[in-house]
Amino acid sequence: MLKNRPLFGFALPALLLGIIVITTCECARICRTGNQGQSNLVREVRHQLLLLPYYTVFDNLAFKVDGDHVTLEGQVTRPTLKSDAETAVKSIEGISGVTNNIEVLPPSPMDDQLRRALYRAIYGDPQLSKYGWSSMPSIHIIVKSGQRELGRGCR
Repeated sequence: MLKNRPLFGFALPALLLGIIVITTCECARICRTGNQGQSNLVREVRHQLLLLPYYTVFDNLAFKVDGDHVTLEGQVTRPTLKSDAETAVKSIEGISGVTNNIEVLPPSPMDDQLRRALYRAIYGDPQLSKYGWSSMPSIHIIVKSGQRELGRGCR
C-alpha cells in the first residue's frame, strides 16, 4: 500500500493540473442520415481501426465519413500506426479517398513516464479499473510535451 502513495502523489496532481479533455470519438458515431450504406462504411472503418495491432490506450484515432471519403484524425505514438490506419481504411470497399490528418506525437522519455503513471493511476484505481476491462479500454491517455488529455477511445 505504501508503494502506491508516490505514484498517486505524482499522477493525481498531474491529472488535476493538466488540461483534461474528454471527447467522444467520431468513430463511435453512426450517421443518422438513414443511409444504410453510410452506416455500414462507418462501422467498417471503426472495425478496421480497432483491429490495428499497435493501437493502444496511448493512441487516439478518430474519423469522419463524408460520402465515400474518410478523414482520419487523432494522435499516435508510432509513425507506423498512422500509415497502417490509412492503409487499412483505403482497403475498405466503397472508400474512394482518405485524408490522413493523424498527428504523430514526438518521442519523449518524460512523456512516456507520464503516460505510464497516468495509466497506473487510472486503471489501478478500483473505481476506474472497470473502464479497462475490454480489449480496447475506453479511456485513452494522450501526452504531448508534458500536456495531458484524456480521450474516449473508439468504442
